[in-house]
Amino acid sequence: MLNRYPLWKNILILVAISLGVIYALPNLYPDDYALQISGSRSTTIIDEQLVKRAERALDKAGIAYRDAEVADKNAMLRFDSGDDQLAAKPVIQAALGDDYIAALNLAPTTPDWLTSMGAGPMKLGLDLRGGVHFLLEVDMAKALTQRLDVYASEIKTKLREEKIRYRGVSVEDDLSLLLKFSKEEEREKASSLVRGEYLEFERRDREEGNYFYLQLLLSEAKIKEIEDYAVKQNLTTLRNRVNELGVAEPLVQRQGRNRIVVELPGVQDTVAAKRILGATANLEFRLEAKPDAGRATSDEFSFRSNPNRTALLEKDIIVTGNSVSNASANFDENGTPQVNITLDSTGGSMMGRVTRNSIKRRMAVLFIEQKGKTIKRMVDGEEVIERKNKEVRSIISLATIQSAFGASFRITGLDSVAESSELALLLRAGSLAAPMYFVEERTVGPSLGQQNIDAGLLSVQLGFGLVLLFMLVYYRVFGLVANIALTVNLVLLLAFMSVLSATLTLPGIAGIVLTVGMAVDANVLIFARIREELANGLPAQSAIHAGYSRAFVTIFDANITTLLVALILFAVGTGPVKGFAVTLSIGILTSMFTAIVVTRAIVNLIYGSRNVKKLSI
Repeated sequence: MLNRYPLWKNILILVAISLGVIYALPNLYPDDYALQISGSRSTTIIDEQLVKRAERALDKAGIAYRDAEVADKNAMLRFDSGDDQLAAKPVIQAALGDDYIAALNLAPTTPDWLTSMGAGPMKLGLDLRGGVHFLLEVDMAKALTQRLDVYASEIKTKLREEKIRYRGVSVEDDLSLLLKFSKEEEREKASSLVRGEYLEFERRDREEGNYFYLQLLLSEAKIKEIEDYAVKQNLTTLRNRVNELGVAEPLVQRQGRNRIVVELPGVQDTVAAKRILGATANLEFRLEAKPDAGRATSDEFSFRSNPNRTALLEKDIIVTGNSVSNASANFDENGTPQVNITLDSTGGSMMGRVTRNSIKRRMAVLFIEQKGKTIKRMVDGEEVIERKNKEVRSIISLATIQSAFGASFRITGLDSVAESSELALLLRAGSLAAPMYFVEERTVGPSLGQQNIDAGLLSVQLGFGLVLLFMLVYYRVFGLVANIALTVNLVLLLAFMSVLSATLTLPGIAGIVLTVGMAVDANVLIFARIREELANGLPAQSAIHAGYSRAFVTIFDANITTLLVALILFAVGTGPVKGFAVTLSIGILTSMFTAIVVTRAIVNLIYGSRNVKKLSI
């Protein structure tokens, strides 16, 4: 018998290998460290003269650079190292002034003919590219307080609708609602109302002096639900903000009951990243209080631009930033920064109804942010860290309503382009359901990332070289065949990861090293089976056929069980574990293809068409 593949199968194998080579090639062209220069306004001109100014500043500072280019209203300067890139940013920013923005970037170097085919390099994880790792904690007490504020507003509205007289509704320090009444029968009516419409509350009655109180306590199940919602909403908002930052392959995930992990590969400006991620900025739109309004129905706030100037605003909120469906930074007719706002349907109808009945009255845009600081003090000889937080509310603008608003309008009175851009970003990405605080910050420098890459490449090279040597010495011609298949396997593995835009991490490199060993494992089984068949007296061609066909079931079973484990690791694992699972899963599939199909095709080409008496195995 002869061992041959039909022509179509050989062509198919060649096409698969050729595509693998093409889509693995971009990994030979790593991204350059770069600085991108853009204008702070859309009308700012970026030209060759500007680039020359930046180059003169770098030359004066003694910082090496290369490949300056101008394209698409941006200028790009490339550097050989991350250290040069970091040193160049403040130099260029100082030389160009506030009209221009110098941003850290990574510039692709993949040739155009490859990018035109959709080929691109693998993305590198935090441990390889460098970047920042943040651990944030959600303020659960604030989340509960905010929800109780909403309940308090709803309950007051319902009490007024049912004509139940009350003296006050307040949120207490023990995270309960306290309703105050002058008459017991009014309290009983309120208790009946709460019992019918708010099943999440436990009710307690008490009397103090001449007043009757109804205390409402949230059930444990409802508290857990509110806390879970706060974390999930913050997760969604953080992911939106990270997407707005343009970070490739970020990691944003929950850790434990009230913490969130954020990893941003490639980000080196940690101050800007912290400001965007941790910002709790939100907006409230309120009408200015009438002159005869009392302090019970109004609040006094100062202006952001002038803290000495104040205004009285109604307590009732028209809409908040949560109703914003889109926001973009722009300029008004005078060239000053503004933010164009688009509300959702609910917010738009509410805004239209209120402004229609408030023509010639003034409406304020109230900016809300959380400011906090960490205080370290010694207690019984041990250092205790406390976070003091304060909610700051200030008026951005106070303008007269000339006509009824729709779902779209604009906010003016902003100080700078940076402020308008940041406010638009925060509103577009969504507000946080509760404040968050940074409890851990870790930076992985580009130089450390490069050391990890070098160590990973060395491990792959050593493992690959030792396996090649062993196979060649022990299995001779068949070992050479296995080595060719192993090389093809690595190429296909890189190609698949590049096409899938998978992120390569240090554990991912470990997965590649493991794949190298597993890839030849299948060939060892096949070759051992062929030697057994030869020892049993089968002719060479029959031994080759029997070796591949009878070893297939064993190889398939072993690889499927490993693949199932890898899929489970991917499903339940996080971060580095997922990176390992991805490379292992892809490596198993490519190694089965190369170990069974590719090696068989090569063996067929060497031995399949001739009468062979002896095999070099």
